[in-house]
Amino acid sequence: MVNVHIICCFYGNNCCVCAGMAVLRKWIAGGVCRCSVRLDGKTVLITGANTGIGKETSRDMAGRGARVVMACRDLTRAEQAAEEVRRSTGNGNVVIRHLDLASVYSVRQFAKDFLDSEDRLDILINNAGVMMCPKWLTEDGFETQLAVNHLGHFLLTNLLLPKLKSSAPSRVVNVSSIAHRGGCINFDDLFFSRRTYSPLESYRQSKLANVLFSRELARRLSGTGVSSFSLHPGVIRTELGRHVEGWFPLLGALLRLPSLLLMKTPWQGCQTTVFCAVTPGLEECSGRYFSDCAEKETAPEGRDDVAARKLWEESARLVGLKDTW
Repeated sequence: MVNVHIICCFYGNNCCVCAGMAVLRKWIAGGVCRCSVRLDGKTVLITGANTGIGKETSRDMAGRGARVVMACRDLTRAEQAAEEVRRSTGNGNVVIRHLDLASVYSVRQFAKDFLDSEDRLDILINNAGVMMCPKWLTEDGFETQLAVNHLGHFLLTNLLLPKLKSSAPSRVVNVSSIAHRGGCINFDDLFFSRRTYSPLESYRQSKLANVLFSRELARRLSGTGVSSFSLHPGVIRTELGRHVEGWFPLLGALLRLPSLLLMKTPWQGCQTTVFCAVTPGLEECSGRYFSDCAEKETAPEGRDDVAARKLWEESARLVGLKDTW
């Protein structure tokens, strides 16, 4: 219905064009979190918080009065982002910590330091990610997209569970993508060692892993007071797509044109993350998938409980997590 209206407007006068674009922009923006819950006395940890929707999520959490821990790989950019968040919200309780999700050692060190120094953890937002990068291997020998998007967050979440449980009711929010549709967890070749590397196939695998991890985490945490959610933030104007042009030059060129107006801003893109993090009563939906601030059904592959349990076990083996309860 929106598309027909827009087409008609383009054949009218300029006012109609402007009105049509406004309608289209509103439709693209999607849902907005209207919840005004305060988070005073709460601690929120956000990975990849120095840019894009991570920074906007940090700003929102800080604006609600939370202590915000911005976990980032680049500390220089992280401090610049943190200072911006402090200044814009008036909340000085915003700190940065170094975290490289591509390194098992870094994740373990981060978790140890966090557990030793922080009193509580009310909301863990697994936001950091890479998209369609070249075939890079991490220091642990893992393919980078699966390592950063899934394995690092899998290990981080498990190591921080004692703090999440002691702070219950608490939440884990996993930023996935609609790209999980069509994804497949290739347990025989997770890191593209024997098959031709496809940046898109790898990305889809990692985003499906986010959904399955969130689902299995909810099952395992039932009755503990810790809830788990996964979500699609939308198509957003962030740095995440910086590798796309190398693989698809035409698409990259299009993304530099005014068609950028047809993508969400980082603020719009963080709304579903915020919704999952703060909306009261959402605990009964633990394990579910959200988009545009509403529950949505995942693709069939995202509801495969057998694959979810197998992924959990394989992930634990890869990162050296012995206690998988």
